[in-house]
Amino acid sequence: MNVKIKTQSEIENYRETGQIAAEILTTLIDHVVVGVSTYELAKIAEDLIVNKYDAIASCIGQYDFEYALCSSVNNVICHGVPSKQEILKDGDIVNLDITVKKHGLISDTSRMYIVGNASSKAKDICKISQECLYKGIEQVKPGNTLGDIGFAVHKHATRNGYSIVREFCGHGVGAEMHEEPQVLHWGKKGKGMKLVEGMTFTIEPMLNEGSRKVKMLEDDWTAVTEDGKLSAQWEHTILVTKNGYEILTLRKEEISKI
Repeated sequence: MNVKIKTQSEIENYRETGQIAAEILTTLIDHVVVGVSTYELAKIAEDLIVNKYDAIASCIGQYDFEYALCSSVNNVICHGVPSKQEILKDGDIVNLDITVKKHGLISDTSRMYIVGNASSKAKDICKISQECLYKGIEQVKPGNTLGDIGFAVHKHATRNGYSIVREFCGHGVGAEMHEEPQVLHWGKKGKGMKLVEGMTFTIEPMLNEGSRKVKMLEDDWTAVTEDGKLSAQWEHTILVTKNGYEILTLRKEEISKI
């Protein structure tokens, strides 16, 4: 397995790239409102990436995708395609997933947004999925394994009554959007690849309210819950440091939580 270890100069550049992505997700908070289309949100993100930050919206053209972000609403697990016809309603939950490329490096991050007055179930799955992300991140340090991350994520999800999607996972990231290794959101303690300083990868657990089973829509992009129940996901790009981890895409709003 060819895992690309980042140099110190790459890491310095990566911090800037990660913070661009983080700031964009924060900026979008004020735009995710009742009546906005997911297409509009994608165009706002594209404008920020290109014109404010002088970076590349690396989702565009990746596997022929046409937009600067994926927008996954309610029962959409991941890779939702923005649309002028998809208008956010009161009570919706939506995951916006963006990638930003600058200095030849890609940062990949996503966040859940609650539109108006969502149900207690919708709020809870958003909360627990974020906690699952943090539980996985806490396992990141040299000498620990990918299995430690997956075990921690899966344990927290299932003890709170949610299932973990297994068809999609985290991944190495850097010059390419998808590098080695795969970062599963389930696993056994002490199993799998050992983490080493300089690795960069995403952790991005997808929690379903009901069954973990996935159904693909005809667009060959959008993955939805087979039973139509809610799904939620949060994602960060993580650097393995000498003594632990650094969240390259950390948002200011999260500092008190992690």
